[in-house]
Amino acid sequence: MKIGILLPIAETDDGTILRYKDIRDAALQAERDQFDSVWIVDHLLFEWNGQRRGIWEGWTLLSALAEATTRIELGTLVICTAFRNPALLAKMADAVDEVSGGRFILGLGAGWHEPEFKAFGYPFDHLASRFEDALRIIAPLVRTGAADYQGTYERAVDCVSLPRGPRPGGPPILIGASRPRMLRLTAELADAWNTCWLGRANELPEKLTRIQAACSEIGRDPATLEVTVGQIVAVPEPTREDGDDEGHERFQFASPDALAEEWRSFGEQGVGHLIVWPQPYDAACLNLVTAALNIHRDGSGA
Repeated sequence: MKIGILLPIAETDDGTILRYKDIRDAALQAERDQFDSVWIVDHLLFEWNGQRRGIWEGWTLLSALAEATTRIELGTLVICTAFRNPALLAKMADAVDEVSGGRFILGLGAGWHEPEFKAFGYPFDHLASRFEDALRIIAPLVRTGAADYQGTYERAVDCVSLPRGPRPGGPPILIGASRPRMLRLTAELADAWNTCWLGRANELPEKLTRIQAACSEIGRDPATLEVTVGQIVAVPEPTREDGDDEGHERFQFASPDALAEEWRSFGEQGVGHLIVWPQPYDAACLNLVTAALNIHRDGSGA
């Protein structure tokens, strides 16, 4: 099982935001620590309870990190297809895959955070239908270099993506999905499926049942669809008197051994790639995750 790590590209609750140099250093450190992959999210802003938080634009950072790194895979968890023309997005994916030398994983999703759609002028209606139109353009363009599709919301008529990237079939397509229609699209058109954000491996079986059912509906062998999981990892803190910590225990791990044991359980369920989100992205949490990675490598022989 591969282990990846989500990079901190968004403003924190206390207003801290890393500059590119720090994000680049984090990616290079992950590469030195022998993580298999680094990942970025794709948002334009966050807004909760009237408070806004910023975030760097994902594709630009991804392109820079593709040049800065040499070995580690780079993934998007996930690129929102609503924010970019789908045919152009496929061409951008070819370019990033070229820059990285074939290390890119194209994670796609429909989007969900309404405030950023409104602020940047994107329609928030029929997200699943818009996603399907985009996917039916992106998938053939990435895999074959050509697409001819006219949907309700998106179109690409006699479109080609040239030159092709370093891999004949393009980068693998990962879809983050949980609802029935999105799961069916994943079963039909994706190379990998992602579910997030989990804490413990015992949260996975019910979700696996749903994606396996979607594969069965279209006659696909579920074993041909890679299972990936996003996991939040935190260092335990004393329970607060106001109860703010309630419900977060499932993300907290007292030791690297406990975390590595959870990873073993994920692997036994067929997870091919685990993406860890350290919360917060500080020395204590990174030390926990990196130590668990070393235990995982030693125990699995990977």
